[in-house]
Amino acid sequence: MGKLVFHGHACVEIVTGDGTRMVIDPFLTDNPVADVGREHFHDRLDYVLLTHGHFDHVADAWPLLGEVDATLIASFEIVSYAQAVLGHPKAHAMHIGGGHDFPFGRVKMTPALHGGQVAGDGAEGYTTVPAGLLLTVDGCRIYHAGDTALIADMALLEGQVDVALLPIGDNFTMGPADAARAVDMIKPRTVIPIHYGTWPLIDQDPEAFRARVEPKAEVVVLRPGDVYEF
Repeated sequence: MGKLVFHGHACVEIVTGDGTRMVIDPFLTDNPVADVGREHFHDRLDYVLLTHGHFDHVADAWPLLGEVDATLIASFEIVSYAQAVLGHPKAHAMHIGGGHDFPFGRVKMTPALHGGQVAGDGAEGYTTVPAGLLLTVDGCRIYHAGDTALIADMALLEGQVDVALLPIGDNFTMGPADAARAVDMIKPRTVIPIHYGTWPLIDQDPEAFRARVEPKAEVVVLRPGDVYEF
């Protein structure tokens, strides 16, 4: 059995049944709602996965790559930055629509509609296409939508997702109404709202979102530090 740990904003830790440990979009140090810091991963971190390059998704990725022996999984442009500028050779580049089988399971990059800036020292010449991540881990299909608007491509995920992590914060991403429409398109078994409540600008009521969605899908509201087992 695997577990998913929410660390606030869009940062999610996944630990597989065999102990493989990964983090998606690590934003901890400057995250006002994060329950842990980077030291949480210093004992072991096998993979860092990034949906896009904005500060609130990569801020702790760059120092983590220098502190632990982890493999970066991200778009070609983000991997190019990590290798050429940061000197981190352990990386696997992917892009939208492509999938790859890793020792822990499968990762596929899906479309997302958002900005493409890569934030980091020396990253001025780098931009990328934002993405979602569809992971198959321990038989569970987990979709981390990243930062995205509601897009018609989400309908292509119908029947392929068990657990969907969807942003509901509005302003920079989908709000609750569009996220509820995304659930109608994807038809996951379980939905976990993310990317809300970090700052007043994206404050939302996850219980109101639950009322919009259930009983079409189970809504699991995780507070920073909460664990969801799959």
